[in-house]
Amino acid sequence: MSPVLAGVLQLLALTAALALAYRPLGDHMARVYSSGKHYRPEKWIYKAIGADPTAEMRWPAYLRGVLAFSAVGVLFLYALQRAQGILPGSLGFRAIDPDQAFNTAASFVANTNWQSYAGEQAMGHVVQTGGLAVQNFVSAAVGMAVAVALVRGFARSRTGELGNFWTDLVRGTVRILLPISVIGAIVLVACGAIQNFAGIHGVGQFVGGTQQWNGGAVASQEVIKELGTNGGGYFNANSAHPFENPTPFSNLFEVFLILVIPFALTRTFGRMVASPRQGYAILATMATIWLAFTALMMWTEFAHHGPAFEVAGGAMEGKETRFGIGASAIFSVATTLTSTGAVNSFHSSFTGLGGGIQLLGMQLGEIAPGGVGSGLYGMLIMAVIAVFLAGLMVGRTPEYLGKKIGTREIKLAACYILVTPALVLCFTAAAMALPTPPHSMLNSGAHGFSEVLYAYTSGANNNGSAFAGLNADTQWYNSTIGIAMLLGRFLPMVFVLALAGSLAEQKPVPETAGTLRTDKPLYTGLLAGTILIVTGLTYFPALALGPLAEGLAS
Repeated sequence: MSPVLAGVLQLLALTAALALAYRPLGDHMARVYSSGKHYRPEKWIYKAIGADPTAEMRWPAYLRGVLAFSAVGVLFLYALQRAQGILPGSLGFRAIDPDQAFNTAASFVANTNWQSYAGEQAMGHVVQTGGLAVQNFVSAAVGMAVAVALVRGFARSRTGELGNFWTDLVRGTVRILLPISVIGAIVLVACGAIQNFAGIHGVGQFVGGTQQWNGGAVASQEVIKELGTNGGGYFNANSAHPFENPTPFSNLFEVFLILVIPFALTRTFGRMVASPRQGYAILATMATIWLAFTALMMWTEFAHHGPAFEVAGGAMEGKETRFGIGASAIFSVATTLTSTGAVNSFHSSFTGLGGGIQLLGMQLGEIAPGGVGSGLYGMLIMAVIAVFLAGLMVGRTPEYLGKKIGTREIKLAACYILVTPALVLCFTAAAMALPTPPHSMLNSGAHGFSEVLYAYTSGANNNGSAFAGLNADTQWYNSTIGIAMLLGRFLPMVFVLALAGSLAEQKPVPETAGTLRTDKPLYTGLLAGTILIVTGLTYFPALALGPLAEGLAS
C-alpha cells in the first residue's frame, strides 16, 4: 500500500469514527448542561467549595467565578512546582525555577500546556499527576462552561442569567471528561502505553551504559491531554514517544480524542438553541476547513522536491517511521486547528509551506473545530461577524438566531478577534527587536523568525505546540509567553461572557422574508470566507516574512 493511500484511508476511518460519535455525544452533553438533577458526588463537591448549584448567575458573576477559580489554579500549581524538592514522589528532582514555574502554571491553567522543560527530566509524580493532570481536566471544563454560557445567551430571552459556573464546571468534569477518560486510558494501556508510578530505571543495554527512563501514570494523563485539547506531554517527545503513543492505532485514537468533543459540541449547540440545523451549519464550516487544511498539509509533505524526498517517499525528516507522513500530517493539523499542542512529529522539520499551514491553523483562532469549548465560542463569534457583514451588504440590521446584532454586540465581537493578533504580533515584534531574545533562535533568516512567531502564536492562541528550534527556557520567553497565555485565554472570555449577557437580555426577533438564513450552505460559505479574510489576512505580512518566504525559497 502506498503511503498516500494509507494516509487517505486513515483520514476516512477517522471521519467515520467522528460521525458515529457526533449525535450520541452531542446529545449527551446537551442533557448534561440542561439537566436539573445533581448527582450525589456533585453535591459533595458543591458543599466542599461552598457553592449553591441552583443559583443563576449574570455574566459578571459568571466571569468572576471563571477568573477566581483559574487564579487559584495558577497559585496552587505554582506553589506545587516550587515545593517539588520536598514532596514525596519527586524522583529526586529539584524545585522548578520561579520563571519556569510561572510559565508552566499559566500554561496548564490556560489550557495551553506550553512546555519549556523536558517532562521526564523536571517533573516528579506528584506535580505530574496531582498538578498538571488535574488542570488538564478543569481547564477543559472551564472552556466548555464558557461556551455553554454563550449558547444560553442565544437560547434565552429577557433575562441576563447564563446558568451557574460551578455547576457547569463540575458537570463537565464529572459527567463528560472523566467517564470518557477512564475508557480512553484503558484503550491506551491495551495499546501499550505505560501506567505506573515507577521511579527512574535503566532500559536496555547500549554502548556506553543503560538508557534511563521514568515510569509514570502516562496513559491516564495522555487521554485527558488529548480529550481536553490540552497537549502537554509526560515526556519531552510528547506523542512521538512510544510510552505515550505506541502504535499507529493509538495514534489515530488520540486524534479522535482531540476532535470528538469540539465537533460534537456543535450538536449540543443545535439542541440547546432548539435548531439542530444551526448546529449542522457550524459543523459544516468547521469540517470544511479541517478537511481542506488536512488535504493541503498532506500535499505539501508528500510532494517530491528533490532526490532526498523521492527516496524517503516525501518529507520524512522529523517524523516517526511508525506513523509516516500521512498520520503525521493528520495529527499536526488536528493539533494546530485545536488548542491541543500535542505533537507526534517535529513541527520545525515540516516543509516551509507545511509550517505555514500549522501557523495559519492557530492564527484562524483554532475554531475548526478548535479547543474544547473555545472552538465553539470562537466560531460563534465569527458567526456574529459574518451576519454583521451580510447585513451591511443588504442594508438591514443583522440578526442571528433571533437576536439583533447591534452596536454593543459587534464591538464585543470585534474586541474578541483583535485581542489575540495584538498579543502575537506585539510580542513577536518585541522579541525580534530586542538584543537578547533572538539569541534563542536555532536558525537564522525566515525559519528563525518563524520559530519566534510560532511560539507567541501558540501561546496567545492557547495551543502549546512549538517549532522546538527555539530555546524558550529563558526569563524573557518564560515570562512573556506566560503573560500571552493568560491574556490570550481570559481576555477573550470577558468579551464572550459580556456578549452572552447582552444577547440573553434581548427579546427574540421574529423571522421575516429579509432575514438571512443561517442554516443554509450559502451562509456556511460566507462564514468560512469571513474567517479566512478577517483573521487570516491579519497575519499575512508576518506569514510572508516567515513560512511563505521559506517555502518559496526552497
